[in-house]
Amino acid sequence: MTFDILQGVLRMSGLSRKTILGLCAAVALLCAIAARPQSSTSAQSGGQRAGLKVVILDPAHGGADPGARGTGGVRESDIVLDLASQVTRGLMAQGFQVLQTRTGNENPSFDDRSALANAQTGAIFLSLHVSSTGLAGTVRVYTVPDMALPPANGGLIPWEQAQAAYLPLSRKLGNAVQGELAQKFKGSPTEVQTAYVRQLKTTAAPAIAVELSSVSIQEKADLDKMLPGVAEAIVRGVVAFRPSYVTPISPAVASQSPAAGPKP
Repeated sequence: MTFDILQGVLRMSGLSRKTILGLCAAVALLCAIAARPQSSTSAQSGGQRAGLKVVILDPAHGGADPGARGTGGVRESDIVLDLASQVTRGLMAQGFQVLQTRTGNENPSFDDRSALANAQTGAIFLSLHVSSTGLAGTVRVYTVPDMALPPANGGLIPWEQAQAAYLPLSRKLGNAVQGELAQKFKGSPTEVQTAYVRQLKTTAAPAIAVELSSVSIQEKADLDKMLPGVAEAIVRGVVAFRPSYVTPISPAVASQSPAAGPKP
């Protein structure tokens, strides 16, 4: 039955125009849901969804917080913003939708950064950093340390434990990216490391932090030269991870505290 015929039948019933339009919209929505293809992986895995579509890039710091600072005016907040732009171009060329937690010199709260990822379906979260120390010219990838999977409280996962269910996939993503970085930057680890990165903890999606070493490099130009290679490695790692992206449908994440969170 076409929607024109459906509308005609409903008009004959004496219903108002507003009611008719509402019923037609509901029918259209149900038809769209019924027609949506079902992933064989989802059907076999029992309560899982598949399909990586969105990458959230989180250039750390910003605003009044420049992050790590080195000689010659090197500021972490500026370097990671440049890196995010290069990663964005590479990911978009691979068909991903890319969102950034900041695109200018602002400093969203930790919770605002996580919330951008938590509002998406089929997303991963990559936080970008530059260290103040470490072997210059190397790059490390981090996930948060092990977290106990909390019991759902009234169907909600506590905000501060949102990452727990996603840690296995976060490690898989981290190893994919770190493996690519190790091939390009001698002295970089071959496997993902762990560290407490606040915005990862509250992210309900596979989430990693990528950290370049370091602002102690004497010339900013040397750090700038690393960015294309780092961006390429990140993109290659994400593409390699994409077929593995099947995340559990876990209870919803509770909203963050209304109090303003600290700045990264």
